Amino acid sequence: MLNIQKKLPGRLPKVGIRPIIDGRRKGIRESLEEQTMRMAKSTADLISKKLRHSNGLPVECVISDTTIGGVAEAARCADKFAQEGVGVSLSVTPCWCYGMETIDMDPLIPKAIWGFNGTERPGAVYLSAALAGHDQAGLPAFGIYGKDVQDQDDNSIPEDVEQKLLQFTKAGLAAATMRGKSYLSIGSVSMGIAGSQISPDFFCDYLGMRNEYVDMTEITRRIEEEIYDKEEYKKALSWVKENCKEGEDRNREDLKHSRSQKNAEWEMVVKMTLIARDLMVGNKRLTELGFTEEAEGHNALVAGFQGQRQWTDYLPNGDFMETILNTSFDWNGIREAFVFATENDSLNGVSMLFNHLLTDRAQIFSDIRTYWSPEAVKRVTGKELTGLAKDGILHLINSGATTLDATGKQKEEGKSTMKPFWEITEEEEKKCLENTKWSPANLEYFRGGGYSSTFYTQGIMPVTMVRINLVKGLGPVIQIAEGYTVNLHPEIHHILDERTDPTWPTTWFAPRLTGKGAFRDVYSVMNNWRANHGAISYGHIGKDLITLTSMLRIPVAMHNVPDEKIFRPKAWASFGTSDLEGADFRACANFGPLYGKK
Repeated sequence: MLNIQKKLPGRLPKVGIRPIIDGRRKGIRESLEEQTMRMAKSTADLISKKLRHSNGLPVECVISDTTIGGVAEAARCADKFAQEGVGVSLSVTPCWCYGMETIDMDPLIPKAIWGFNGTERPGAVYLSAALAGHDQAGLPAFGIYGKDVQDQDDNSIPEDVEQKLLQFTKAGLAAATMRGKSYLSIGSVSMGIAGSQISPDFFCDYLGMRNEYVDMTEITRRIEEEIYDKEEYKKALSWVKENCKEGEDRNREDLKHSRSQKNAEWEMVVKMTLIARDLMVGNKRLTELGFTEEAEGHNALVAGFQGQRQWTDYLPNGDFMETILNTSFDWNGIREAFVFATENDSLNGVSMLFNHLLTDRAQIFSDIRTYWSPEAVKRVTGKELTGLAKDGILHLINSGATTLDATGKQKEEGKSTMKPFWEITEEEEKKCLENTKWSPANLEYFRGGGYSSTFYTQGIMPVTMVRINLVKGLGPVIQIAEGYTVNLHPEIHHILDERTDPTWPTTWFAPRLTGKGAFRDVYSVMNNWRANHGAISYGHIGKDLITLTSMLRIPVAMHNVPDEKIFRPKAWASFGTSDLEGADFRACANFGPLYGKK
């Protein structure tokens, strides 16, 4: 069963289309009305057909009631957009128009202008003039201009224009979706990890989000006081018994838990999953059970669970809870994956959130555990790395939140993939579960027991590894590494995997190298990665992340995206055109965080 639904309160952000026109009456404006409005409608049609929200619901576009030739019509359009809940603004025009009279002046809404490349009317001239006005007003906007001249009666959207329209809009929707939502911290700092020291300034100023906090004892309270849907719990436990195969218990004999203990741990981790979900998004069923306050949830688009060590030293770990929430299915069927961070690493949680909102897919949370050089692999295994892995690999592994979508058992044209949930079949769900075992937790790490998902990501998939870090005096920066998951010779995988914890899910990652800087070789990628965690998404989405982070004013400290794919506001060129990375830092510092006050 497929579950497409809106989980959180409030309207989904809409895309506002602003048809801009030459305001001169008695001939000029009248001759352009039809073409200008047609351009707006074709843009709205493209967006509605090609994009969805991450929950699977369609993206709605709102077109101004009239073309906009002056400031009064711009004001009426702004009023309509405010009433309709527009979160992304896209202006389109085939002609010269009055620049500062017609631009969108809302400082909090991402905005772009498409200026038609045609010789009959100078749409490109308006585009340049309007973007200069945006820059002068401190309102960075994206400029979209096709590389080939079109005829005046050509109603098509060229491929290069379409790509930029969709790239901008999807990133803008991601920014708008985060605004007003929450990061829910369940617990506090895990093992001294800096990312679990929540920074409310970062969330508020850069993302427009708030922070919500509950102690981990809220989970035990809800278990003890039975504040969960007991009918759903029975359904969930039955599904787990049928679909979640228990793996090998590799603990020492003197540490192993009894069968009765293990059964009790299964029951508890299922309840933990139900409760963590309810804490994030609420549950109307709890109102019927007499728990109206608890039914509301925390409006959390993303959450994290501290776990270690105050919890895991005596209670089952959060691995099952984190994995199932991050997966595109559970006992209620196929549904949108939640975004849930292990060890309450909020910065990796936000990295996962960016990826999820841009791709509509479940995300991998991993430790960036080990760099294996070709020489080290040959020494340890006696075998050579080949194919995409020939220059070395990174071992991505973590006991917790790696989604089951990452098994590689979802297929497209026979190749492994990770799909938007609405494309996943029940047969693919079944194969993901069949290729996962749930191993009893390593009791030297997790004294309270629990279960870790055990699988090996199979298949070659394009993926992007991402991480946001906070730097004192600088603020947030993001790192991006595109590459591929790789299949290793079974003997190589077995020997390398046994050197860490083989009960945890493993993904082997080969970054795409450029021969210079942080991507000179695989060792350089590992050596320049600035945290112990990473968020890994299906697809090469570095260009989309760069577009989104420029909206939010988060500079990119490391990436391997080709320059020709980078799409930022036009103002960034004023900060330098030869050193794009340096220009990005300067532009972000100049304009400041999207929701901050300079």
